[in-house]
Amino acid sequence: MLGLGAIAKKVFGTPNDRKVKATLKAVEAINALEAEFEALTDAQIMDRTEALKARAQKGESLDDLLPEAFANCREAARRALGLRAFDVQLLGGIFLHQGNIAEMKTGEGKTLVATFPAYLNALSGKGVHIVTVNDYLVRRDAEWMGKVFAALGMDTGVVVPGQSDAEKRAGYAADVTYATNNELGFDYLRDNMRASRKEMAQRGHNFAIVDEVDSILIDEARTPLIISGPSEDRSDLYTQVDRLIPEIEDEHFTRDEKARSVTFTDEGNEWLEERLVAAGILPEGQSLYDPESTTIVHHVNQGLRAHKLFHKDQNYIVRNDEVVLIDEFTGRMMAGRRLSDGLHQAIEAKEGVSIQPENVTLASVTFQNYFRLYSKLAGMTGTAATEAEEFGSIYGLGVVEVPTNRPIARQDEHDQVYRTAAEKYGAIVAEIRKAHEKGQPVLVGTTSIEKSEMLSQMLTQEKLEHNVLNARQHEQEAQIVADAGKFGAITIATNMAGRGTDIQLGGNVEMRVLQALDATPDADPEEVRARIEAEVAEERAKVLEAGGLFVLATERHESRRIDNQLRGRSGRQGDPGRSAFFLSLDDDLMRIFGSERLEKVLSGLGMKEGEAIVHPWVNKSLERAQAKVEGRNFDIRKQLLKFDDVMNDQRKAVFEQRLEIMEAEDIGEIAQDMRHQVVDDLVDEYLPPKTYADQWDVQGLYAAVIETLNLDEPVIAWAEEEGVDQEVMRERLYEASDKHMAEKVEAFGEPQMRQVEKQFLLSTIDAKWREHLLTLEHLRSVIGFRGYAQRDPLNEYKTEGFQLFESMLDSLRLEVTKKLARIRPISQEERQAVLDQLATQQAAQQKTVNAAAPQPVDQPVAAADGAEPGFREDDPSTWGNPGRNDPCPCGSGRKFKHCHGAY
Repeated sequence: MLGLGAIAKKVFGTPNDRKVKATLKAVEAINALEAEFEALTDAQIMDRTEALKARAQKGESLDDLLPEAFANCREAARRALGLRAFDVQLLGGIFLHQGNIAEMKTGEGKTLVATFPAYLNALSGKGVHIVTVNDYLVRRDAEWMGKVFAALGMDTGVVVPGQSDAEKRAGYAADVTYATNNELGFDYLRDNMRASRKEMAQRGHNFAIVDEVDSILIDEARTPLIISGPSEDRSDLYTQVDRLIPEIEDEHFTRDEKARSVTFTDEGNEWLEERLVAAGILPEGQSLYDPESTTIVHHVNQGLRAHKLFHKDQNYIVRNDEVVLIDEFTGRMMAGRRLSDGLHQAIEAKEGVSIQPENVTLASVTFQNYFRLYSKLAGMTGTAATEAEEFGSIYGLGVVEVPTNRPIARQDEHDQVYRTAAEKYGAIVAEIRKAHEKGQPVLVGTTSIEKSEMLSQMLTQEKLEHNVLNARQHEQEAQIVADAGKFGAITIATNMAGRGTDIQLGGNVEMRVLQALDATPDADPEEVRARIEAEVAEERAKVLEAGGLFVLATERHESRRIDNQLRGRSGRQGDPGRSAFFLSLDDDLMRIFGSERLEKVLSGLGMKEGEAIVHPWVNKSLERAQAKVEGRNFDIRKQLLKFDDVMNDQRKAVFEQRLEIMEAEDIGEIAQDMRHQVVDDLVDEYLPPKTYADQWDVQGLYAAVIETLNLDEPVIAWAEEEGVDQEVMRERLYEASDKHMAEKVEAFGEPQMRQVEKQFLLSTIDAKWREHLLTLEHLRSVIGFRGYAQRDPLNEYKTEGFQLFESMLDSLRLEVTKKLARIRPISQEERQAVLDQLATQQAAQQKTVNAAAPQPVDQPVAAADGAEPGFREDDPSTWGNPGRNDPCPCGSGRKFKHCHGAY
């Protein structure tokens, strides 16, 4: 009997059905224009783009331009690529333009779909970013779809790692820019560390279409992007700690696999203390609980995590003397990514490879906050419905399921659950052999490199030819996926999320044509294509007869979405296919999250060896377990975002202020406001409000004015005058400091002085922001303990984070004022001495200084009082070659590593 909800859906349709139905009118309007646009010449198609741009610039809404823009884009794609978009592809494009996530099944042509909303929104002239998960897809999609944009009279940009600044700026200046999510985030951070506006690459955040949106906005949302610089080398400590960890016994620690955490027990702490003292790591008489032991405890905890939670060939691989992380969701290597807080170094010590120095954070942002910068955001994926709540609450994105062009003919079988892993793998090999014998291509999904290689060995023993796709075969990825649909092919793959290459039954024509032309460059391309198309068509008919692609998954993933992505590789565009999941009670998901009830039922059934239980009830039980994990992961990401929002508000304030300073012609007024604020603070500190003159610390004020403003004014005499109060003292200090700076402007010349002020201000903002980030990181790591005192850690973090931010701004004002008060033009003799010293250093070191050339002699150069002759804040070539622990040449009195050496 149907419930009320089911009856209502039958009568009124689901909300998704209603959205699709309402949008079909727009599709009909586009189709009605098709004949008109087919009649246009290639030049007229480009002219239409210019006409649409002009209308958009005059204020006509993009919604009004949509039918014509989509019709023009469809015709351009048909001519450039030979692809005429289906109605459902137009539907997907409309949903993207509206700022939704379009859930489209694998093989429905998402790459082409993105061109429609990208073209429409690029008419505004503000640029559109199409975001994909790896460099290969960026280049492939930009080259492929760039032909469509070129036919429309628009240019396409590419942004990938390793480009020069000029290439980056050109990439972002294009009408439509293809880029990876990582590079977009890093460029945003780099731009906000630049010294001038013209050096910045990005030109704003207008509209982004994110491909594999669930992978980028959900799976990777827990990890912030961090730009970091090296700190002190502590590799000896990591190595010493690493020698102790293998001696640890089970009673010394507890592991919580659900929370992915591991902690020492009381017995473990006692044992550890003894061993650390014996190894000379912990000083005699010092306890692990002493504040001085914080660093050692941190290192030991990271060593324990490295050994007990991170596994080789699952979480990382070792290649070319380095530990390379593996993305748990896509199975790809994440070259250049490192774990923070010394965890990566602990893994390097465990694996015996070179230990790289720890890094300090210079700038960071999460994907959640980066993508919320865009005025409009949209996404595409094959699987988003399971995370609709998260997309809605964090990004304000709706999820719309776009109907398939043809009905899905794939058979999804119930899960088969075995008692042990050995029984499961035995059944998998038997199933693969059965499918292979009738020529049915098989795609085998595994969750780690280790398991994919173990299964590969089993198939080799059985003399079954196969391909393996995991992080080790990263380079051959497109080729292996293109061959996976051939007659009798067997492909083992770790995680098929976001692979971006369709598995086409019978093989991939484009790939085979390219290979054939590479092998015989003199062959006629037309003949080669015709021959290969005929071969593939013949093989495709055999594969269809064998039942299409068989997706065989070796276990369930923590997320239903990843399972659905793997399943969706079969049955594209109405092709037949089948999918099945083989599980055992030893699988991680079953062991950690599966209900104990399921285990009892299986044991009670008295199953024979090699026998499986297959029942819809088992599927439901597993889905509940997965939903539990997804819920937990959502909570973790929500919590991360709440904490990051605190930093994000501050980040936006600092970055906006920085941009204003870079764009300002004259920042003399900003510098004056800062100086006056510093004077206010000094007067309030030494001559507190509502106090009498005999309670004032005039000597302290006099010393502070010399130290901070570099002024020797008769402050003590002023204070003794009749009728002088705090306000009069304040005004006199304002006047004296303004006069002092006016003299400097005269000595330097107005343009040079304004440049110096700008450089000092920007470099000081950057240094203070770096220090502030480090302080916030430390605060974040300990704030959780406030919960034990019945105080909300988030509220505590907000309050203290705000106080730290205010104190950073105070410190910024003070330092900029101090630096500007001390600069002076240097004499020609001092300049010559600096140039001579530089020439000597260059000859001794036999290397070219790649810094900016010295300025012409007739321009004065900024130096601080007490600085070494010729020292220039903005030119590292004038800093000499001090050791890390030597005094800084700027004259601040601090060690070089804590001052300019930290830049």
